[in-house]
Order: sequence, then C-alpha cells, then structure tokens
Amino acid sequence: MPVKKPAAPRARRTAAQRSTSSAAAVLPTEEEIRLRAYEIFLARGCQPGQAIQDWLQAERELTETGSGR
Repeated sequence: MPVKKPAAPRARRTAAQRSTSSAAAVLPTEEEIRLRAYEIFLARGCQPGQAIQDWLQAERELTETGSGR
C-alpha cells in the first residue's frame, strides 16, 4: 500500500493579506508616521511626555485615511 505524504502546512495570512483589496491595504511608512506625529506634537504646543500617544494617533489617522504611500 502506498504511503501518503502529509500535506505541507499552510502559512497563516496577516490581516493586511486578508484585506479584500490589496490597494486598500497600503500602510503608511515609518517616515510618514514620524512626520505626522511631529505635527501633532507641534499642534499640542511642543509639550513633552506624550510621544507614544502622538505616534499612535498619527498611525491611526494615516491608516484610516489611506494616506500611506
């Protein structure tokens, strides 16, 4: 009786790969996020201590608007 080879494991897809349209899944670059975070920092009056919040806000804004590359 012939021996069956086990099926190769399938790679899991990331959320971006599962997107219905690959064009819609364009993410902002680190440079774009950095620039937007700096703009947010300036708009807040250059007060230190909120760098992470600024970064996350910039990332969220750019991802939602599709402004990446």
